[in-house]
Amino acid sequence: MENSLLGIYLNDQLAAGVLWRETARRAQRNNDGSDLGDALARVATAISEDVEMFEQIMQRLGVRRNPVKTALAVAAERGGRLKPNGRLRSYSPLSRFAELEFLTYGIEGKKVLWQNLRDCARLGERLPDINFAELIARAQRQRDELEPFRLAAGAAALGEAPGDGAELRRSSGGVRARLLGERTSH
Repeated sequence: MENSLLGIYLNDQLAAGVLWRETARRAQRNNDGSDLGDALARVATAISEDVEMFEQIMQRLGVRRNPVKTALAVAAERGGRLKPNGRLRSYSPLSRFAELEFLTYGIEGKKVLWQNLRDCARLGERLPDINFAELIARAQRQRDELEPFRLAAGAAALGEAPGDGAELRRSSGGVRARLLGERTSH
């Protein structure tokens, strides 16, 4: 029974990882050619590597992948593109903010996932070569990389006079400086 429940949990988490990976890739394409796009490219690559690591863990435990769950995750990401964003046919500041916020939820959830696998499922003992502490730290680095952009996107989307997000296409140093109230040399 334990292995059965762990298998269900792992397949659910794999589907979530696939959903966040696809969302990160879409967000990167939507912001290509900007500092945000560069940050999203790095995070999307890291999420893809995390999904691969997760699949390796499942394989080592003898847990079969549930292709229906991962297919549904991909379909959910595609369906999420249909969400109204305040603009009929174009990417909006709300789209950018919603993507970054969703990725933040996923990254935070991934940190908890690695902790659960290490501590609750006791995989830290069963798979001692997997450095769960580093996987948790890696997730935190992903969160830290996106956080200044998420805050700026939230201000652009939810502020009194939302802009078109042009400030996110400028240097990330400028975005961080504005968030921290520092002056930039522009």
